[in-house]
Amino acid sequence: MKQTLQLRISQHLALTPQLQQSIRLLQLSTLELHQELEQILSENPMLERVDDPLDHSVRLLADGAISTAASSSASSEAPAADAAPASGQEAEAGFEGGESAEGGGADSDWSFDDVARTSKAPEDDDARPQLEAHEVTLREHLLEQMRVTVRETRDRALVELIVDALDDNGYLEEPLEEIHARLPEELGVELEELRVALRLVQSFEPAGIGARTPSECLALQIRRMPKVALVTRRRALQIVENHLTLFAQRDFNKLKKALDCDDEDLREAQQVIRCCNPHPGALFASDASDFVVPDVIVKKGKNGWQVMLNHDVMPRLRVNAMYASILKQNKGEGSLSSQLQEAKWLIKNMRQRFDTILRVAQAIVDRQRNFFSHGAVAMRPLVLREIADTLGLHESTISRVTTQKYMLTPHGMFELKYFFGSHVATEAGGEASSTAIRALIKQLIGAEDPKNPFSDSKIADMLGEQGMVVARRTVAKYREALKIPPVNLRKSL
Repeated sequence: MKQTLQLRISQHLALTPQLQQSIRLLQLSTLELHQELEQILSENPMLERVDDPLDHSVRLLADGAISTAASSSASSEAPAADAAPASGQEAEAGFEGGESAEGGGADSDWSFDDVARTSKAPEDDDARPQLEAHEVTLREHLLEQMRVTVRETRDRALVELIVDALDDNGYLEEPLEEIHARLPEELGVELEELRVALRLVQSFEPAGIGARTPSECLALQIRRMPKVALVTRRRALQIVENHLTLFAQRDFNKLKKALDCDDEDLREAQQVIRCCNPHPGALFASDASDFVVPDVIVKKGKNGWQVMLNHDVMPRLRVNAMYASILKQNKGEGSLSSQLQEAKWLIKNMRQRFDTILRVAQAIVDRQRNFFSHGAVAMRPLVLREIADTLGLHESTISRVTTQKYMLTPHGMFELKYFFGSHVATEAGGEASSTAIRALIKQLIGAEDPKNPFSDSKIADMLGEQGMVVARRTVAKYREALKIPPVNLRKSL
């Protein structure tokens, strides 16, 4: 086979490094964006951050004094402000049209200083270091009670052994026989000693600790409840020890027949059981609360609902003037020239990111005005293509913008994807949003009679009366998405 050279012409899409960075910044969440930015700042000396994330924080000075970052930055920025005009004039002298790559004076192209920044004066409480209180764990809480009630060293060791075997909810999932089998024989520990230690742990606070089953946990709490009638206490214990499954399934007819009681007696026992906590150890859980910072904020103005960017999450970037001056003296030689170009790309892409988020958010608000005025029941169907066609962007771009970006509204915090949803046909030939259908289902279930709750078929019929054609299986799917139990679990006495 003879080798030959052929010339072909073809078209293909090339992703430049600048375009790749723009796409990457657009799909990052606010937290991921700041993490990415910190890494870039540590690698590129040409880029610096104007805003200090540690504003109003307490810092230890070289002489041992304590001061806030706001006061120290204010004193350091004063001489810098006086020298700014001179450096700017000198930089402009070396540029042609402000597009030269050697200086840092062209702030209109590279800086991010036009982002508004709210200056807050630190209050007296903010000026002092805040120390987080130590959170007491379940083990520490139980061992503290043991030190008060148990004297013997051997008994304390056995109680501590039981405490260490408890899970996060306060249950003893491992049988005592297995714990006893793991102990060395030379200790001479009897199984009865472990039972005594377990009963001692079960006498500690909170009530229900050391239970081996949910039934035992509830029974331990009911026995220690004060001011409960003897008959009611006995009936509640009978339910949790023998008929807990029927009680969980709300099969009240079988319960009344098994207990030989009427509705009033069963209602009193039910109130006692509901006062119990099936997970007593969860009170000492140390899970940190997660919170979301909005990217955009929606407020109602004179011209309707308007969207504004949350300036608290927008970093302020600029080119380092010192390194720009060095680059100017060296006439663009070295690696600083490429790092300056990267800094310029980053600032431009950051601007483009927030501008795109603002445009998409405003387009969503314009199409969901009824939601902001009347709530979720007024949500209209919306797809990504509709926003993409309006803004002249691709659907993939809209998808990146609406992922992990949040909007603060008068009705709460929502991800931008929340405003997009499928549609359900109506009898009039129109369309209703699935979000509005879920809101209506939640309203109907919230207004139902607890003694006679609505079934999924009944809810489908009620929606049909309002002109919305919804099948029973669709109602069940939306109800499960709302984490609403079925009709038999919503029924009460």
